[in-house]
Amino acid sequence: IHQQVICALRYRGKFPYIQEMAAGNQTTVTKFILLGFSINPQLEVTLSVLFLLMYLLTLVGNLGMIILIRLDSRLHTPMYFFLSHFNLSFLDICYISTNVPQLLVNLSTRRRTISLPGCAAQMYLSLAFGMTECLMLGVMAYDRYVAICHPLHYTIIMNQKLCTQMAATCWICSLLSSMVINVLTLRLPFCGPNTLNHYFCEVPAVLTLACTDTSLTEMVVFIFSILIVFVPFLLIIISYGRILSAILRIHSARGRAKAFSTCGSHLTVVTIFYGTAIFTYMRPTSKSSLDRDKVIAVFYTIITPMLNPLIYSLRNQEVKGFLRRVRIHKGSSNC
Repeated sequence: IHQQVICALRYRGKFPYIQEMAAGNQTTVTKFILLGFSINPQLEVTLSVLFLLMYLLTLVGNLGMIILIRLDSRLHTPMYFFLSHFNLSFLDICYISTNVPQLLVNLSTRRRTISLPGCAAQMYLSLAFGMTECLMLGVMAYDRYVAICHPLHYTIIMNQKLCTQMAATCWICSLLSSMVINVLTLRLPFCGPNTLNHYFCEVPAVLTLACTDTSLTEMVVFIFSILIVFVPFLLIIISYGRILSAILRIHSARGRAKAFSTCGSHLTVVTIFYGTAIFTYMRPTSKSSLDRDKVIAVFYTIITPMLNPLIYSLRNQEVKGFLRRVRIHKGSSNC
């Protein structure tokens, strides 16, 4: 308590969004100031246009993927079930919408503040959606394993009921895990400074502003990172190890190429998303690394949701076939 009071007295004059609590003679942060990426006005205009375009591309691409899968009955398979409905495409729209609108407001109006409840909501939702994507990518790797290694039993194993249960489990586990981490984070005292070296409220960045020891919370974050991030990653490695073994036993070069094409899009997304997420969450929090962390966070919070529909459409024969049929049908209608 004494440490909190000293910290409060030290920073109260410098940071206007820190107010004194009457009951315990303590201070608490009421708002955070998001530093973002730059203080150069010209660069901020460029960044705002760039992020706005990326956000619009994400919305159009993922909504297009959902509509495309719903329209074509050939795409009503377990793989595309995990891409549409309330899964990957819908998830990417929600994920990018938790941080980019706030980022655009900060860049365009230079109003860099976010309230404590707003920060808590953003922290909870972004973490929950990120965890859900980790689990969903692991489930999709298992789906690819069954499709390639057990093709005759694929529709029996990956039935509608199992797919729904797996997707629901991903969402429930992520929402509950994020709640635990956020409760532990928000119980920490924040007496100042209130300047957050990030473009949105992310747990590792928020922990650096706590006025007390955060080792317990960091340990909980690390444990959940192992359960939610690393365990699905191991499932992906094991699944693709067996897939590779099965592909090497295929004698036809065309068959091997088709199998690699089926897995290529998923592997591309996994590499981008998991590589950056593991680097951020599965190591100790460091104030000196926050500048690097917020750049890395762009990959799994903005770039990956934007690229997912492009990767899955451009590298997928079924999707490209549907688009060709649409063009042919449109051309014949014009004639």
